[in-house]
Amino acid sequence: PPPQPAGLSAELEEAAQLLSADPTASTLSMSVPPTTPAGGGDVKLDLSEDEQLLGGQKQGGGFWTFEYYQSFFNVDTMQVLERVRGAVMPVPGRSFLKHHVRTGPDLYGPFWICVTLVFSMAISGNVSTFLSQTGNPEYHYRPQFHRVTIAAAVIFMYAWLVPVALWAFLTWRRGAERQIGGYSFLETVCVYGYSLFIYIPTSVLWSIPVQWLQWVLVLVSMGVSGSVLVLTFWPVVRDDTKVMAAATLATILVLHTLLAVGCKLYFFQASEKGAPWPTSQPVQASATTPTV
Repeated sequence: PPPQPAGLSAELEEAAQLLSADPTASTLSMSVPPTTPAGGGDVKLDLSEDEQLLGGQKQGGGFWTFEYYQSFFNVDTMQVLERVRGAVMPVPGRSFLKHHVRTGPDLYGPFWICVTLVFSMAISGNVSTFLSQTGNPEYHYRPQFHRVTIAAAVIFMYAWLVPVALWAFLTWRRGAERQIGGYSFLETVCVYGYSLFIYIPTSVLWSIPVQWLQWVLVLVSMGVSGSVLVLTFWPVVRDDTKVMAAATLATILVLHTLLAVGCKLYFFQASEKGAPWPTSQPVQASATTPTV
């Protein structure tokens, strides 16, 4: 028989002596916890409940809590710079989302890109108007602060409402056509936000009051940012019907073109240097005019 622990043997001998002395005595049974086998073995512990508790603590709370939104801004400087670099240098056949955003989409970069673009657009528009009227003695510069409000409304509506509509449409098409994949809402917003970064340096260069240069910059910025959107969403819509895929990409490009051209025409409208107004001629005194 296998050897028994010393403590258990002592208890059994004591119980046997007690029964031999008094057969009517009662004994108390005590359970001995299992010990590790002499040959060694794995001890399995059921920690599922503790793991669930810890997991619940790690996860964020509801959408009304700060922890819920904290994960959307959990990026460092190097990640943001890498995503900005990918947004201004798109590579054909390489999706911006899969190579730069899929590891962890964020709202930090898109938010600050939109804020920076609002002020750069409004300030550069005022500077462009001032430079275009340099030399006009009749022009009196007045800063147009209302452009900040208009720029904020246009840019944030484009950067948030358009991704919402596109995400909802792709989700609906994914339900209608089972083979179509899709991106999450956060990924869609992230892609649109980073695609607008190219307009920040472009808006600064738009302050140069040279019309042909401004339109060349419009085409370049539209080509770069539009390529990011096309290369990102083409793998999703290409499995749809040809008509629907073409219509989706055309809508994306049309809205993107309207944003670029609209901002150029409103904030950097061509204003020719006005010629000096004609000086007023002195009024000839008539014969009937009384003289003092």
